[in-house]
Amino acid sequence: MEQKNNGPLPIEALQSDIGYTYKNIELLRTAMTHSSYCNETKHGKQRLQDNERLEFLGDSVLSVLVSDYIFNSYSDLNEGDLTKTRAASVCEDSLFLLATDLKLGEYMLFGHGESSTRGRLRKSILADAFEALLASMYLDGGLETARAFLLPKIIPIIDKAAKGWDTDYKSRLQKLVQQTPEEVLEYKLLEEVGPPHDRVFKTAVYLNSNMLGEGWGRTKREAEQQAAKMALGFFGEE
Repeated sequence: MEQKNNGPLPIEALQSDIGYTYKNIELLRTAMTHSSYCNETKHGKQRLQDNERLEFLGDSVLSVLVSDYIFNSYSDLNEGDLTKTRAASVCEDSLFLLATDLKLGEYMLFGHGESSTRGRLRKSILADAFEALLASMYLDGGLETARAFLLPKIIPIIDKAAKGWDTDYKSRLQKLVQQTPEEVLEYKLLEEVGPPHDRVFKTAVYLNSNMLGEGWGRTKREAEQQAAKMALGFFGEE
């Protein structure tokens, strides 16, 4: 479907792109209405409604759904890493990618000024529009409708973010090895160098009799973590 005169695509077509049919399509229309359009368009004595209120609500819906997924999917992450994972998942860059995949800019109503300055491509506008869209689905179909729409799209982003904070390499390696119960994972201290007050340790990790990795550290635990990190590469993990 092509745009005419740089105007928006029919809002009804967006329902097909997002896989959801609205009971009240005006919610979707509002979600795709930028404030610049309302400022330039007269509708009797009443000002048209833009998507800013929906954006406010969508921010909270997004946070709840992402927090719930992270909490239940990453039991090993502490509170600080949970917070960092959520922040990375719902940041402007992430939402912009999701909005771009859905081509939301092509469906939005803009005033002439915003449209002429490439508002349809602006990161902040599209990220906000995604939050507004999520809120409109929540209001129209409930939280589970919003969840069913959001999670398949954002889970890869969440999982990538969570992996960045999961630096307990020994635990990650142990989980991989436990998939085959007869395998035996063992850490061996290979070397100690330096004076007692400035000791450095070298440790290797073995799967059965096969060395998978080795590492150095100021403590034995740090050396084991570095060895496990190297070993994860053997399994195609980072």
